[in-house]
Amino acid sequence: MDAFNIYLAGVGGQGIGLLSEIILRAGDYAGLPVKGVDTHGLAQRGGIVKSQIRMGRDAHAPLIAERSADLVVALERHEALRAMNQALRDRGTLIYYNAVWQPLDVRLGRDPEVSVAMLEDTAQARDIKVVPVFDPDLPDARMQNIALLAIIAKDELVPGVRLEDYTRAMNDLMAGRMLESNRTVFESRLAT
Repeated sequence: MDAFNIYLAGVGGQGIGLLSEIILRAGDYAGLPVKGVDTHGLAQRGGIVKSQIRMGRDAHAPLIAERSADLVVALERHEALRAMNQALRDRGTLIYYNAVWQPLDVRLGRDPEVSVAMLEDTAQARDIKVVPVFDPDLPDARMQNIALLAIIAKDELVPGVRLEDYTRAMNDLMAGRMLESNRTVFESRLAT
């Protein structure tokens, strides 16, 4: 693979850092050259969190040029729309968790809440594949990142990275009950 660019976006507290590190390590386990960088901003205050990962022979630096990501992974609809517009290339893939953490302007009535239809209309105009994910049976809302990861692995959205690569990366980064509960979520989503 020459290069594959992944842009991750969410809100502080949603687990973008862990998700990014799992994907980064999984790429490494798959034998791909990988580069990554995180931008945390106001992560502890519910602010925007972004990560960028580049994989492949031509991935010489971690930053992704505007509208050149092959895959956008978002943990919230507003961030999905923002990341799709800023980072995702035409004919790319957007996978997002279908939840809303309303930004202040939405709460104050200045901006509309981003709807599924808004995402789909924008994606259709640019021939973007959209993969919405929502799991009402998650034991903990903080596991939305792992529910997304399972679909990324199951649908092979990152070329060259295998299921066992993701599993090894999870084993590196978690232990005990945290690993056990996240592995349960991951494996159960693979079976559906």
